[in-house]
Amino acid sequence: MTTSLFDPIKIRGLEIANRAWVSPMCQYSAVDGVVSAWHPVHIGSFASGGAGLIMMEATGVTPEGRISVACTGLWNDEQVNALKPIVEFAHSQGSKIGIQLAHAGRKGSTMRPWDDHPIATHSEGGWTTVAPSAVAFHGMPEPHALTVSEIADLVNSFGAAAKRAVAAGFDLVEIHSAHGYLLHQFLSPLSNHRTDEYGGDLAGRSKFLLEVAKKVREVIPTEMPLFVRISATDWKDGGWHIEETVKVARELKAVGVDLIDTSTGGLVHDATIPVAPGFQTPFAQEIKESVGTLTSTVGLITDPHQAEEIISTGKADAVMLAREFLRNPRWPLHAAHVLGQEIKWAKQLERAKLKS
Repeated sequence: MTTSLFDPIKIRGLEIANRAWVSPMCQYSAVDGVVSAWHPVHIGSFASGGAGLIMMEATGVTPEGRISVACTGLWNDEQVNALKPIVEFAHSQGSKIGIQLAHAGRKGSTMRPWDDHPIATHSEGGWTTVAPSAVAFHGMPEPHALTVSEIADLVNSFGAAAKRAVAAGFDLVEIHSAHGYLLHQFLSPLSNHRTDEYGGDLAGRSKFLLEVAKKVREVIPTEMPLFVRISATDWKDGGWHIEETVKVARELKAVGVDLIDTSTGGLVHDATIPVAPGFQTPFAQEIKESVGTLTSTVGLITDPHQAEEIISTGKADAVMLAREFLRNPRWPLHAAHVLGQEIKWAKQLERAKLKS
């Protein structure tokens, strides 16, 4: 039987109404890691627009884990309490909602994208960044190379943040190991020059990620899904590549990860990336077929027929949209109409529903 974009999907104990999902998107609008008045409107627009799953933006597991001084965090109870109403509204509209737990590593301590300078000073709330090795990202300060004990502390920080995600009411947790942030920095030999147990061969470079995945799986409920977002390739010679991604995806599946949220790139500034509609979908398909795990795909997916083709041909189990949802937060309502599918509309919006 062919699967449709608007068919439900069950992952562990969670049933998601459709496969049109909101990709996590930084909003740079938090204060001390606490969501602001912007976030309920931002997330609420997706929930009222029929998204099956909404992923909250990359959320720092420690203050130094944030990308910018204005990114969200999940290291204290104030942050938990501020997130609860957002989660409750998403649920009231029939959407499920997850949160992406992250550590920016050497790509952290920035200002907001629209500020007049990129790197935050300590007086502006900035910090000394960390990484597997003292190798800076292009144009950014040199990071502190993490010690083994500091890595262990960060594993526990991911676990503590996952517990807070459960307390806030989120339906699932995603670990961010893509786009050149800390866990990806450990995976790639371009950024990981360590000679200890967390470097060298694939087993060493993937050790941190697997420890984080095990810790998060331990502390969240058995029925709660666990996702990992991964960059399947660095698009750079000598870097992380799809063959290593497949091997690590197998290990992630073995420790209880349910879905690989497949993206690419972000580790180095000069990668040559063949950007085109759906350009990352083949990586999701290869992971899905090689590992036998669920996958989602992201990257220039904009058209309803394009999204339907990805799902109906089994290339991925869900599509993640980012900028298209910013342009049209109610994209699933539009897509369902284009594809001749029925989808529940919020009662407040029904008068705008187009007739077939």
